[in-house]
Amino acid sequence: MLRLKNIYKTFNKGSINEKQALSGLDLDLKRGDFATIVGSNGAGKSTLFNAIAGSFYVDRGLIELDGEDITFMREHERAKMLGYLFQDPMKGTAPHMTIEENLAIAYLRVSTGKYQIFTRVSKKDKEMFKEHLSLLNMGLEDRMNHPVGLLSGGQRQALTLLMATLVTPKLLLLDEHTAALDPATAAKVLELTKSIVKERNITCLMVTHNMNQALELGNRTLMMDCGRIVFDVFREERSHMKVSDLLEKFSLNAGKNLDDDRVLLSVDQKKN
Repeated sequence: MLRLKNIYKTFNKGSINEKQALSGLDLDLKRGDFATIVGSNGAGKSTLFNAIAGSFYVDRGLIELDGEDITFMREHERAKMLGYLFQDPMKGTAPHMTIEENLAIAYLRVSTGKYQIFTRVSKKDKEMFKEHLSLLNMGLEDRMNHPVGLLSGGQRQALTLLMATLVTPKLLLLDEHTAALDPATAAKVLELTKSIVKERNITCLMVTHNMNQALELGNRTLMMDCGRIVFDVFREERSHMKVSDLLEKFSLNAGKNLDDDRVLLSVDQKKN
């Protein structure tokens, strides 16, 4: 479903702030893969997502999605095929518009291929929105005319997840989408994520700083360092791994220990 071949990206070339963010990165995701990604700050995780989404063009390499070369496809064209959730729950929605209006824009953009702000959604569409909202178990189906800005962070992130998957995307990108939420809300949004991804068989990449999540969620774990994937584990080998094994593999393949405090503090010692 997703193929990246020999991807390079350097920012601020020729300046004292030059930074090579992606360095010969290769990745092949099969249809239905749910891969978690872990790595230190600056490892290139968000840069990888932005390269896939088309926020910038890569310097070198190939990006294919569902057999189509999207390396130089414009960002708004890729958006029709991608779902993208950010860490900040305030991103991804229009706060002054209602829940129904936000859902309508997301639905029409993907289903018609363009924004149609002045297109009225049908009664059937509204019923479909309400049905999908009810699956969130947050009572939002009874607040469709409320401005999104009045929702809590967890409610907005759940709504953004629904908007990103209302029309099943070819690829779902989750960039620490529960990190800014309180633990109880984060757990609820994560369960919703797992349920939607499994039910729709969505190919998914998820960045996380939680080492236990990296091993427990989905079917594949990737570790990044210095703009490349240094470890990729799945199937039976992954099912038998502990966090300590993951840290050892990172050290062996990257040639150094993982030194990100946020990652290391997330480790549940009982599972280490």
